[in-house]
Amino acid sequence: MTTYTKLFASMMIAFAITACSSTPEQEIAPVEDVVPVEQLYNQAMAAVLAGEHETAAPQFDEVERQHPYSVWAIQAQLMSAYALYQDNNYDDAIAALDRFIRLNPGNANAAYAHYLKGLSYYEQIADVGRDQLMTRLALETFDILIKRFPESKYTRDARLKVDLTRNHLAGKEMSVGRYYAERGQFLAAINRFRTVVEQYDTTEQVPEALHRLTELYLALGLTQEAQRTAAILSHNYPGSSWYVDSYTVVTTGKSTGEDEDKSVVDRVWSGLLGLF
Repeated sequence: MTTYTKLFASMMIAFAITACSSTPEQEIAPVEDVVPVEQLYNQAMAAVLAGEHETAAPQFDEVERQHPYSVWAIQAQLMSAYALYQDNNYDDAIAALDRFIRLNPGNANAAYAHYLKGLSYYEQIADVGRDQLMTRLALETFDILIKRFPESKYTRDARLKVDLTRNHLAGKEMSVGRYYAERGQFLAAINRFRTVVEQYDTTEQVPEALHRLTELYLALGLTQEAQRTAAILSHNYPGSSWYVDSYTVVTTGKSTGEDEDKSVVDRVWSGLLGLF
């Protein structure tokens, strides 16, 4: 059973408890073509369980249309969004989830709605060579979930995905920075690498960003800035391969991929740290 299936099963149990404890629906006036709410909902659920998500979504919508004031209507809103998500119809799923969140901010499944919305963005993330709008929207949505529902069972996974999205955004900045650096647009490249260091300081991209800054500062004749940046790299990432390469850049003006004697490197860097 996958993680999403487990989450789905858990949500179904919660729905069943809610439905059983609710007051039976009160119809104002019987209408011939109105199907009993339990029948409509069960038909939609059967479609979901059969993997017929494209069919299930409009069936859940019909539950709300025919029985808008029943306890099942709120559940059907969320289940319709779930079916759309499972059908990879992310835009409609996000719209449905936004509506559910707006109409039911205090609902017991509000945290799940935020989580499912975040997943709908997250699964559209493109490689770093393309636009990262979906990455930023996923990050924003997961951040909202974490802040509003810190104790939710969905928050732990959201935190993991926040780390991944931040690393992805940092990777995009690195890609653009390398592009500018290769074309001699050093100032533009520096701005990108500084963004990584300042805004994505917990990502795995930072050591390389510091090294690239060291190279670019030296290329512009900003020796003191290069030494300062290299010292930060030394202090915070002494075991990184970028640590050795930046040492070589500062001392020889030429980058290398070869290993250096770390004991010698440590002594040289200790002197650079005195800049602070």
